[in-house]
Amino acid sequence: MQENELKKLITEHGKIPQHVAIIMDGNGRWAKARGLTRLKGHEEGIKSVRAVVEACGELGINVLTLYTFSKENWRRPKNEISGLWRLLIQTVKREVPDLKKNNVRLKMIGVLEDLPLSAREGVKYAINELKNNTGLIVNLALSYGSRFEILQAVQQIARRVAAGEISPENIDEGMIASGLYTKDLPDPDLVIRTSGEKRISNFLLWQIAYSEIYVTDVLWPDFRKEEFFSAIHSFQQRERRYGMVSEQLDDD
Repeated sequence: MQENELKKLITEHGKIPQHVAIIMDGNGRWAKARGLTRLKGHEEGIKSVRAVVEACGELGINVLTLYTFSKENWRRPKNEISGLWRLLIQTVKREVPDLKKNNVRLKMIGVLEDLPLSAREGVKYAINELKNNTGLIVNLALSYGSRFEILQAVQQIARRVAAGEISPENIDEGMIASGLYTKDLPDPDLVIRTSGEKRISNFLLWQIAYSEIYVTDVLWPDFRKEEFFSAIHSFQQRERRYGMVSEQLDDD
């Protein structure tokens, strides 16, 4: 189905996810298949980011979280890592004017202090420049790991228990969620993973407990608006039961 047809179907259906999270995978394989460096794959992947941000704006999606660089990614070759940060800085500088014009706000989850100084300053600059926008939130996961995020939240609660502020019996899900990076965001309705890999890779483990998951064989640099609309269309065909049965949902 073509891009415009899919968009029309999605709009007519009306069930638009509030928050979409994407595990952008396949840049390296895309480059290798073409005899290019891995960095060229990452460069091409930026075009997909731009396309998906535009598509979210067109559909009225509120939050787009992009798994940009995980804590585990620090294990990659140093030249690739340094190239990625250079690419991030260049992209931020180039895209901020258009993002501002299109009312996009930027957030980050992860450990900002892990980033090289230039990348850190670039991210802070972009967040500050776009902080007054009220449209789509693009949420970059940088030096992010979900287990580390949950660990930090648990440690925070443990400190409060040790200080006598709360008792263990008072700890609930809301208290844990309020200690996560995403405390001000809704949980993802839909998680998309490109390149055909069927794993979560330490991404938003708490937040995606009831998210719909869409896996496509398309490599991230080839994932553009048509592929994104296909994922949203698939989401619209699903029944989200949250542990209930269909009849209960029909009764509501």
